Amino acid sequence: MKPIAYIAGKITGDPTYREKFAHAQEVLEHRGYVVLNPALLPEGMKPKDYMRICMAMLDTADVVFFLPGWPNSKGAQLEKQYCAYVQKPGYIFEEDVT
Repeated sequence: MKPIAYIAGKITGDPTYREKFAHAQEVLEHRGYVVLNPALLPEGMKPKDYMRICMAMLDTADVVFFLPGWPNSKGAQLEKQYCAYVQKPGYIFEEDVT
């Protein structure tokens, strides 16, 4: 069974977030992960609704990859704190790591 990875990063206020998350998803899938990508969620919901969905995806994941710039996202900061609390492995996403 493949490991499950969640992508965390800045979405709100980043006009190129979809491309960044899609690229990370492609790289992670190539590395053998099943990828949970919050950038694929539909637009138009409240921030708290997105966070509820993202926390469920985060709980499902075996590992979390934080995109560069993640500290500039309140949501990603919460996700990082949660990972630390539940001791879920989290890494800064680096493209050249296999």
